[in-house]
Amino acid sequence: MKYIMFTKHLEGLDVPGIIAALKSVGVEGADLCVRPGYPVHPENVESALPDAARLFADEGLSIPLVTTPGDFIEPEVEYAERLYAACGEAGVRHIKLGYWHWSAGMDYWEELDAVRGHLEGFQRLSEKHGVQTVVHNHSGLSMGLNSCAAMNVVKGFDPRHIGVFADPGHLSICGEPIELALNIVRSHLSVVALKDLIRQPLGQKGGTTWRTRVVRLGEGYGDWPALLRAFNAVNFDGPLSFHSEYSGEPVDTVIDLARSDVRFFTALRNAG
Repeated sequence: MKYIMFTKHLEGLDVPGIIAALKSVGVEGADLCVRPGYPVHPENVESALPDAARLFADEGLSIPLVTTPGDFIEPEVEYAERLYAACGEAGVRHIKLGYWHWSAGMDYWEELDAVRGHLEGFQRLSEKHGVQTVVHNHSGLSMGLNSCAAMNVVKGFDPRHIGVFADPGHLSICGEPIELALNIVRSHLSVVALKDLIRQPLGQKGGTTWRTRVVRLGEGYGDWPALLRAFNAVNFDGPLSFHSEYSGEPVDTVIDLARSDVRFFTALRNAG
């Protein structure tokens, strides 16, 4: 399994800086954040992504996955064709979409039909450019909040072109046991995110609200030994993206925490 790191919280670093950070963390490549404000973004992706891939390769690293803007959910978006073409040229294997959300008043099944209609367009782009579109399970009101919901979205699509980006952290928030969760999506399982989450109550007049917070691996709800058993059960050997979503921390601290997460998970694998 290849270790990669999500670059969302390496804000302010240029591509050489990102490469240096990843080498310091001890991963083999990037889950590259391709969003406005980052070195590679939707407006320059045609040239910047292949250039970045060459710089990565020169340092013995790769870019197996790019994460697109959170609102990238329709294949008709102006930059969609350019982004997929650039990923194909750069050797990027997986493209993570944004998020479709359910809201009160929606009919879930009608919305699901609309989502799957969009995914048909993404499947055509994937097939044309030799990449795979992946749907990330994200707790909350996401249409792919857990494995059951994500499978509703991707079932029936060709797993060569459409996959699932499983996130044990968000699955733990939803309460879906990880061994069951990965079994549900095993036909389309392509990438796994590594982060640990907890829920914290926030006092509020008239009731309690909750917030979800990222903590270091091993300090949240994640059942990491069960995750390793699940990998063996479904023969998973895809990229592992250390998400390192330590929002609000300085970049140097994010790098330190990511390094700690890699050590934690590597020790767990070696102990098994």
